[in-house]
Amino acid sequence: MESLANFIPVIAVILGFGIAIPLVSYSFKKNAKNAGALAEQILERAEKEAISIRKEKELEAKDESMQIIQKADAEARTKLQEVRESQRNISNRENKLDNKSEALDRKELEIKKVEAQVSQALKEVDGEKRNLEELVKQENEKLERIARMTQEEAKNTLIENLKEVAHTEASQLVKQIRENAVTTATKEANKIVISAIQRSAADHTAESTVSVVELPSDQMKGRVIGREGRNIRTFEQLTGVELIVDDTPEAVVLSGFDPVRREIARVALTNLVQDGRIHPARIEEMIKKATKEVDEEMRVAAEEALAELHLPAFHAQIMKLIGRLKYRTSYGQNILKHSIEVGWLTGLMASELGMDGVLARRAGFLHDLGKAIDRNTDGTHALIGGEYARKYGEPDPVINAIESHHEEVPMTGPISALVQSADAISGSRRGARGDTLESYIKRLRNLEGIATGFDGVSKSYAIQAGREVRVMVESDKIDDGKAQTLSSEIAGRIEAEMTYPGQIKVVVIRESRSTAVAK
Repeated sequence: MESLANFIPVIAVILGFGIAIPLVSYSFKKNAKNAGALAEQILERAEKEAISIRKEKELEAKDESMQIIQKADAEARTKLQEVRESQRNISNRENKLDNKSEALDRKELEIKKVEAQVSQALKEVDGEKRNLEELVKQENEKLERIARMTQEEAKNTLIENLKEVAHTEASQLVKQIRENAVTTATKEANKIVISAIQRSAADHTAESTVSVVELPSDQMKGRVIGREGRNIRTFEQLTGVELIVDDTPEAVVLSGFDPVRREIARVALTNLVQDGRIHPARIEEMIKKATKEVDEEMRVAAEEALAELHLPAFHAQIMKLIGRLKYRTSYGQNILKHSIEVGWLTGLMASELGMDGVLARRAGFLHDLGKAIDRNTDGTHALIGGEYARKYGEPDPVINAIESHHEEVPMTGPISALVQSADAISGSRRGARGDTLESYIKRLRNLEGIATGFDGVSKSYAIQAGREVRVMVESDKIDDGKAQTLSSEIAGRIEAEMTYPGQIKVVVIRESRSTAVAK
């Protein structure tokens, strides 16, 4: 019984498996049958959707092919229409060309007829011309017999008479024109110039090519020279200015043609003397410092000049050039002061004439801009200044005024003439420029020599510091008309052969005396 009790659980397990296995098998079979049915449904739906999609794509493809075919047909019809239109145009042009060809043929026939007529007319004219020449020859022979003078002699006599009459009339006409111009223009011109000069006040300082630096004592000269002259060599190499130590008591001289370099050297040497420590390293340091100081002074000078003239700022490069003019001179006249004066004179005269005073002041102020750079560039200062003004965007009237104030290019406007006049006024007024006695005497002698070199001149005198030449002529050789022409010829010779500031007036004096004795 005990062993049977032990087998009961085993038997129960076996019976449980026996019952469970058929149940599980039945369940699997049922699920497999359901899965097959579901798969068949999915495949059926997929086939239906595929058929539907295929039909849609076929329809879309048919629509696109129809559209392509229609578009191709439309383009073909358009091209065909264009070809037909081109054929019609070509046909019309051919017809026109045929018509023109026929018209040209007709014209050619007409031209040939006209040429034949003209040729016949020319032959007739040639015959008439020969007859007229024969008649003129016969008449000239009769006139020669009557006048007892050949045709060439009569022609030369007539030409000489006409030349003398024309010369006299031309001299009288020139005299009349000049008198009228002087009568109408002198009064107003004097008024404008005098008003401009009185309203413009400028002082000038004469600088030369040397600068003097004072020393506290002559013992300082040795320190300036340095051991075996090393200080002088270093100073001259760095500044480009010659340092002269001579017998001048308590002073040394700086010599150089570049005024900016000379000013830098003067400032540097003055600072070195005050500091007392003079050696190559200190010299280099002081020169760099002096260069900055001089650059600042030039910048301030340019700004002060613009403020004085009430002008807006120029381009930065032009401002640098304006500052350099502070150390430039011409005949002892400071160029920056001269430029300010010319700017004022030009502006005042332009205002009197109703023109743009600001533009005129600008042109007058910049007229000598080239003098700040003409040492380093080929060409005259007027053309160099005009080129720089053009480079940095100055107006055309200003550029032309700069380039034409010495008549190197033609003037294109009234402002250019005003700048030239203002420049002459500023340079020629009393005390503006220095002049040595030798050059002054030489200029006067040259003036008198040019005047006396003309035929009919007996004496000549240069007066008013060379601003006027009085020419005395022989009355039996020079009449009133020739005197007017002679003054123009002398003035032209002076312009061609001499260099001078301002203007020179030429006055020809002809005196005629008649004497009788009463008994």
